[in-house]
Amino acid sequence: MRAIVTPDGVFTFRGETVRAALGYGGVRADKREGDGATPLGVLPLRRVLYRPDRGPPPSCAVPRNPVTRTDGWCDDPAHPDYNRLVRLPIGAHAEALWHDDGTYDIIGVLGWNDRPVYPRRGSAIFLHLARHDYAPTQGCVALASDDLRRVLALGLTEIVVKA
Repeated sequence: MRAIVTPDGVFTFRGETVRAALGYGGVRADKREGDGATPLGVLPLRRVLYRPDRGPPPSCAVPRNPVTRTDGWCDDPAHPDYNRLVRLPIGAHAEALWHDDGTYDIIGVLGWNDRPVYPRRGSAIFLHLARHDYAPTQGCVALASDDLRRVLALGLTEIVVKA
């Protein structure tokens, strides 16, 4: 099932509209590593990762896996594991997926620059939990916890990011 999100943070799924946070760099068709932009286009939901110590596993239509303290996502364009889940440490820059701030308690891995992976086209584009003030993300799509759990349980499988 498809959701639509617009640059003003309107996320629509199955006729319901909720608020979303997007990247501080806006929405861009020419997404680049470090630009803070949310990529324009169709982003399939590949799988869901979750912190097992922060609540029950989310119901969802895609595979789900618990996150561990050693899980990370490589965002180093020069590394062979760029834009992939990795075990930390790896000898390259990678974002830890075990966050204390709650934003990564649930992570929907979105299909961006992953089949195939091109260096510097952007990495770690996720659907995750928004901060209380809906502050902009580094390029991800972020929803409130209740909203994220609900859309996952209702069968979300892709997000279309509109211009």
